[in-house]
Amino acid sequence: MTVALEQTPLHQTGAGLSVPFAIAGTGIHLPPTVVTNEELIRSLDTSDEWITSRTGIRERRRLAPHLATSDMCVAAAHPALEAAGVEPGRLDAVIVATYTWDQPLLSTALIVKEALGAHRALSLDVTTAACASGIQAMLIASHLLQNPSITTVLLLAADCASRVTDPTDRTTGVFFGDAAAAVVLTRTDSPGSGLLSYSLGSQLSYDVQIPAGGSRMPTSTATVAAGDHYLSMDGRAVWNAATTRLPESITSAVRRAGVPIDQVRHFFLHQANLNILNETTAALGVPRERAPVTIDRLGNTGSAGVFTALHTAVAEGSLLPGDTYVLSGIGAGFQWGSLCLRHA
Repeated sequence: MTVALEQTPLHQTGAGLSVPFAIAGTGIHLPPTVVTNEELIRSLDTSDEWITSRTGIRERRRLAPHLATSDMCVAAAHPALEAAGVEPGRLDAVIVATYTWDQPLLSTALIVKEALGAHRALSLDVTTAACASGIQAMLIASHLLQNPSITTVLLLAADCASRVTDPTDRTTGVFFGDAAAAVVLTRTDSPGSGLLSYSLGSQLSYDVQIPAGGSRMPTSTATVAAGDHYLSMDGRAVWNAATTRLPESITSAVRRAGVPIDQVRHFFLHQANLNILNETTAALGVPRERAPVTIDRLGNTGSAGVFTALHTAVAEGSLLPGDTYVLSGIGAGFQWGSLCLRHA
């Protein structure tokens, strides 16, 4: 059964609905180790042509063995805070979106908060939507900022998929990369800016999962030996879900915002597969150049992917005040969602 969540507007500005906030700064961290397709084909039964034609990926990053997801988050946070002119001590909340947390307990967001010195901040982890966790985290952050006592939120989206993918599995081994992205969000009085609308949905599926390590299948020598702690993925199921749900949710969110699709300047889409991204823009009937691409050089970086694309636009100066844009992603579960926003 599909569950569609309708937007509950907090207030209305002009002809549309708005949950106001501003993006004050962005940042990314890319581990320095680059793994090319040529390196992968030495150990996998595949070819550069197969990888490129089916995924659009030429290379991806790998985090050093002695580092963890929280380290990438901290590294991405510093340039974002600097760009925003915000000291860590001013942060009211630190939200980390990831399905590759440092450890099951304790909170990765708490580790990041302490490392930054954001001592007064609320720490939140958003994990259950996997690659779409960043979309949910952005929605949560935007509504936190409607509380008069909260003025500044640091959102971090990061995944270290190299730690949960079987290096001998061609299906998952070629797709994923490690990266982190950061966004500093602040309250704003700019009319009509921030979140205009959203559309979220879900449909239970085990086609992408990590079976072991929870209460249903606790860690044991048998689960480790069987490789049940690695990510398993049905590529055809992912294709069918993504190419259907992403255009649907984007169309729904934009319609609820009252914005014609051709007036959306940027589409920051989940960087899962270049063919999925192309299929989505074609289904929407929008120019391909309105959807920035990072997957070709970073691979599928999970929840970070949408925000690496957002950071690219901010760094290049192409996201301008008043621009309407979309963030959209789909993750294991399946869970998906799109946010329609206007840049303050």
